[in-house]
Amino acid sequence: MNLFKISLAYIYRRKLNTLLNMVLLGLGTGIVVVLLLFGEQFEENLYRNVQDIDVVVGAKGSPLQLILSSVFHVDVPTGNIPLLEARKLAKNRAVAQAIPLALGDNYRGYRIVGTTSEYAKHYRAELIDGTFWDAPYQVVIGARVASVTGLAIGDEVISSHGLTAETASDKHESQPFRVVGVLQPTGSIIDRLLLTSVETVWLVHEPHAEEGGGQDHHMESHADEDIRRDVLGLPMDSEADAEREVTSLLIRYRSPIAAVSFPRYVNKETKFQAASPAFETTRLFALLGVGLEVVRVFGGVLVFAAALSIFVALYNAMKDRRYDLAMMRALGASRGKLFVQVLLEGILLTLMGTGLGFVLGHASTEVIGEWVREAQHINLTGWIILPDEFWLIGLALVLGSVSALIPALQVYRTDVAQTLVEVS
Repeated sequence: MNLFKISLAYIYRRKLNTLLNMVLLGLGTGIVVVLLLFGEQFEENLYRNVQDIDVVVGAKGSPLQLILSSVFHVDVPTGNIPLLEARKLAKNRAVAQAIPLALGDNYRGYRIVGTTSEYAKHYRAELIDGTFWDAPYQVVIGARVASVTGLAIGDEVISSHGLTAETASDKHESQPFRVVGVLQPTGSIIDRLLLTSVETVWLVHEPHAEEGGGQDHHMESHADEDIRRDVLGLPMDSEADAEREVTSLLIRYRSPIAAVSFPRYVNKETKFQAASPAFETTRLFALLGVGLEVVRVFGGVLVFAAALSIFVALYNAMKDRRYDLAMMRALGASRGKLFVQVLLEGILLTLMGTGLGFVLGHASTEVIGEWVREAQHINLTGWIILPDEFWLIGLALVLGSVSALIPALQVYRTDVAQTLVEVS
């Protein structure tokens, strides 16, 4: 007697009930799988982007806004800080490294970031083609920018004022950028940025910039190897520096003790603010975690409802199959075999529903990931399997077994003779 085949035959005979149970369990499992994948990858993306950035210094305002704009590039900056003041902060003995950022323009929704080559090194972003800039109006593009826009070495880029395509205003048509390098994929925010020198951002936004004609001169002077540079790696110009600004500084401490003294100094003794990426990221994830927890509970309710549905289906099926089960007993099947057969039926139903849920969950995550990547937020994929998913399979099997336990015990206790008499 093949119990597996018998269980499949009974499941196949109740096609509609089987389908409804599978869909209900699949939806619940799928929701939980999506949340597991999203939560894990979202947290990983957050912490990958803030790795080795101890503090961000920028204009006064919301600390979270400063982190979102300067680290994740999904918000507007809180303002700018004067270059001379930025130099003083970079020279502070608590600071081991300060990377300047200058924002203001975008290309088709992808932000153009004025910085130094240290920014790419920080994210371990290596060139797949070309070189880094050595003159103004040259850009190095991230892997995502290259794949979506089709830009390649030598192409021209016309930037727009504003940080997103929706807020873009004037195009700087008289000041085209030229692509000189393409970065390898890193899985970090740098994949979705166009990098150039801070000097380029200054030149684009100078009052005389739109008049044209000065670009070659600036490019030649920038290429001069004897030009004096400050602690930020930026060229020094005693006349112009007093009016120049940067958006923020990404700072790495010289020692752990600086985490106590430096932010306090910046927040109390200067006109700027120091925000901790680790702290703000944890706070952001905690805020989002409340919403994720609510949806996770909803998914759990669906899984429980599916288990209850399996119980009801099996319980009713036992009533309809009393004669069949009694005949199997009369033909020599033991109580234990019938008990196992009903239990196996519940487990098979659970496995099919859970399998459907895993397919739906991973497929949905991949679809959502494509949409999110278009929205330039995080890298989300359904092509990974998390260890927690195996725990989910185990939990589903336990629920399926428990759901089938009462009907199986009912079969185990069935009186063969009485059942045959009642049915006949």
